[in-house]
Amino acid sequence: MIKLISGVWGSFLAPMLGRPKHLQMAALCYRGTGDSKEVLLVTSRGTGRWIIPKGWPIRGLNSPEVALREAWEEAGVLKGKSDAQPVGTYTYDKQLDSGVALPVETLVYPVSVEAMRDNFPESHERKRMWVRLSDAANMIHEPELKTILRHF
Repeated sequence: MIKLISGVWGSFLAPMLGRPKHLQMAALCYRGTGDSKEVLLVTSRGTGRWIIPKGWPIRGLNSPEVALREAWEEAGVLKGKSDAQPVGTYTYDKQLDSGVALPVETLVYPVSVEAMRDNFPESHERKRMWVRLSDAANMIHEPELKTILRHF
């Protein structure tokens, strides 16, 4: 049976099971320097876990601009400066409402926060919190993002 699946069905199933990851952009919002550096975490709408703001590509915006837009919508970052290059990437499986796990690769752009607002598009759906860089990695679940935070 296994040979049948790998032989006959293998060529049919392989493209679906090996499809490329979907792409998101994330904002690693920070303030301060050195030991006093803090990062801004927000809660996920679905699980309540601590995450960094992230989202899907937006037509007409480049990747750092998408990261800034997500920082505004999810965390209330009114003004910030994003680097043109990501500090890293991490992967995770996004659970869709259908129960299907969608593989996602996320580009992480550092955003130096200059101004924030308490009233922002998703303020009624999320909590946000500034945390010391050293504590942030312990609050995040994604192993690759933990590594990015520890080396930031």
